[in-house]
Amino acid sequence: MSSVKICVSKQKSDSDMKLQDFDYTLPEKLIAQYPSKEREQAKLLILNRAAKSITHCLFSDIYKSLEPGDVLAINNTKVFKARLQGKKTTGGVVEVLLIKQQADGIWESMVSNARRVRPGTQIFLGPDAYVKVIEKKGSRCLVAFNISAHDIIDKYGTVPLPHYIKRLAITNDEEYYQTTFAKKTGSIAAPTAGLHFTEDVLRQCKKSGAAIEEITLHIGPGTFKPIRTQNIEEHEMEAEYFEIPQKSIKVLHNAKRLFGVGTSVCRTLETYTQTKKTFGLADLFIYPGYKFKIIDCLITNFHLPCSTPLLLVCAFAGKELIFKAYEEAIKKEYRFLSYGDAMLII
Repeated sequence: MSSVKICVSKQKSDSDMKLQDFDYTLPEKLIAQYPSKEREQAKLLILNRAAKSITHCLFSDIYKSLEPGDVLAINNTKVFKARLQGKKTTGGVVEVLLIKQQADGIWESMVSNARRVRPGTQIFLGPDAYVKVIEKKGSRCLVAFNISAHDIIDKYGTVPLPHYIKRLAITNDEEYYQTTFAKKTGSIAAPTAGLHFTEDVLRQCKKSGAAIEEITLHIGPGTFKPIRTQNIEEHEMEAEYFEIPQKSIKVLHNAKRLFGVGTSVCRTLETYTQTKKTFGLADLFIYPGYKFKIIDCLITNFHLPCSTPLLLVCAFAGKELIFKAYEEAIKKEYRFLSYGDAMLII
């Protein structure tokens, strides 16, 4: 059986928490390459921390776990077609992953084989459309377009599927790799815990007495940045922009139980509790030992070994209980990662 083990270690530390402690073997066949045809028909593993119990159902039944006064906080960020593929004048193929727009139409980006790309290089996407490298800043490049960025992204851009999805993006990904409540464009990755919700599921949740509140966190490369230090405390998260509507603050604070739909929501709201800011940059790294201040329950997918989202859920429910749940999910052949099944931690 083929499997994937992702756990990079370069430094030693006297810390009690080592990166290798968060490693596990993930069978490659369980890494979902395509979404479920019906979002709400994904499997749902319910992990009860107090009872230390695991139950199984479909995501469409999630409303049964809600009570009057509960609040679901969802991330309304919208994924844009951030991946572009073109050719240099020499004929070499180059991929550009747009990250965020800066002033004067300049975009921060990641460029494949960046060491071979010099400032001034033109990467042609079509006969009359190209990206020009303006400046190199470490592993990133600042680029500009010769015509409207909006037009180029719309015509030549593709959905930036994660690296563990071993196929090219197709038209259906533009719909499925987007939550039904996506509104504010700015992410290069979907808040995947939210992919399971349909309008009908949200209506059922409201009928159960739960309120729905929207926040925004534009997911960038930081979410996927591997931890490269054996001492996990040395890892630094890359900042991502967030917004919390002022009108939502009172509702969130008064929730009987606050459900974070995804690790992006969790990091955003926990950032708010520390900074009291309703917008800005979130770079909070949550790992075991962190004391949660506002999130009571968490809806999430199943994450890569040794990844920052895995450390977050281990902080929330305890490593032993999370690994017990992952072992059960693997045994029952749950689908893992972005297009995979879901977990509710209560």
